[in-house]
Amino acid sequence: MNGMSEAGTTENLVNQQIILAMKAHDAVRTTTLRLIKNSLKNKAIEKREMLTPAEEQQALATMIKQRRDSIDQFTKGGRPELADKEAAEIVVIEEFLPKALDDSALQALVAEAIAEVTTASGKAPTPKEMGQVMKIVQAKLQAASLRAEGRTVSEMVKKALAG
Repeated sequence: MNGMSEAGTTENLVNQQIILAMKAHDAVRTTTLRLIKNSLKNKAIEKREMLTPAEEQQALATMIKQRRDSIDQFTKGGRPELADKEAAEIVVIEEFLPKALDDSALQALVAEAIAEVTTASGKAPTPKEMGQVMKIVQAKLQAASLRAEGRTVSEMVKKALAG
């Protein structure tokens, strides 16, 4: 089957990594990789066709967000060992996502988006135009195959528009 597109390459990579993790007797990594594989497979079943690379990234980003929420809950609940397990899973999941943008690069992207909105409307955006700026930042991230946590982007845009 030579007509295979880029979709599914993450799944192949995950399968290879599962074999390596099993051979290395790395239980946490093996379990996390299997969770990734199942999540991607379930999304593809829901969609009834192979996932695009963007959809794969979205599924993985959702898994990370769920784990970050769990870390908050476990930390508040006094269960640091469970929070550590979730953090270890995040590290494995992030291997299959584009590199996360650092804060300074993200701030530059936010400033660029604000400049675009200013140029288009002729005046600096106010907090009411936050959605417009967010849309531009997200589009720039996607176009450059970069990623950033939505909450972080939102806080940066809010701060930039308020200041």
